[in-house]
Amino acid sequence: MSVNAQQIEYWNGAVGQRWARLQETIDGNLAAITQALIPFAAAKPGERVLDIGCGCGTATIMLSKAVGPGGDVTGVDISAPMLAVARARGANANFLEADASVHLFKPTHELIFSRFGVMFFADPPAAFANIRKALAPHGRLAFVCWRAVQDNLWASAPFAAARDLLPAQEAADPLAPGPFAFADDARLKVILSQAGFHNIRIDRLDSTMNMGATAEEAAAQALNIGPLARAAAELDEAAREKITARVKTALAKFATASGIAPPASCWLVGATG
Repeated sequence: MSVNAQQIEYWNGAVGQRWARLQETIDGNLAAITQALIPFAAAKPGERVLDIGCGCGTATIMLSKAVGPGGDVTGVDISAPMLAVARARGANANFLEADASVHLFKPTHELIFSRFGVMFFADPPAAFANIRKALAPHGRLAFVCWRAVQDNLWASAPFAAARDLLPAQEAADPLAPGPFAFADDARLKVILSQAGFHNIRIDRLDSTMNMGATAEEAAAQALNIGPLARAAAELDEAAREKITARVKTALAKFATASGIAPPASCWLVGATG
């Protein structure tokens, strides 16, 4: 059994199916961060790129345009539902259903890239050591991951607003696989060093999460994606309606001319092999 079996089951079940359905919404959520990540990664014409945790393939498609017809981009993910969406989009890219932490990669890629796809490994140093095997000589790594949940009000504000309406929550292990597993940049640097990476660069990116045009739309998104969605997954419709009312009020505070845009804070991470 794969060491990441729990994550494989999770992303092939109801959550992966929901994320596949919400591909356009999630791309809108992450648009500002993606616009910062793509130039940070700086894929060049003719390069071979591996996109780890590619999901529905949005960044993979952007990378394939950057490398052009002389390059090659492969997106890898454990989620069959999201990969089905990626393949259906007709991108000039390859898509592979595999666990990147153990897959037998060949050392042919100038760039290993990820948009929020590397925080879910059960054994991060071993996973990154395996991923590093995909790098060609003088290749590089570039990815984005979330900073601490309290710095990401798109996630923490809805959860806090609904906390007393939720089932009792076990204390979360901050180091467990999950979206905020790499919040500690010092730990992240150690993980990458242990995996054999060099010239590690970890830059803070403060951005926003685009959660829709209205507070009602933003509340619906919070109940589909993020910590609140997981905590409220088993609640009945009446309870969800009460939570929605609370969350609408909490997220309305982040209204801008272009919609509801709470703060989102990440690390842009670069390294060489």
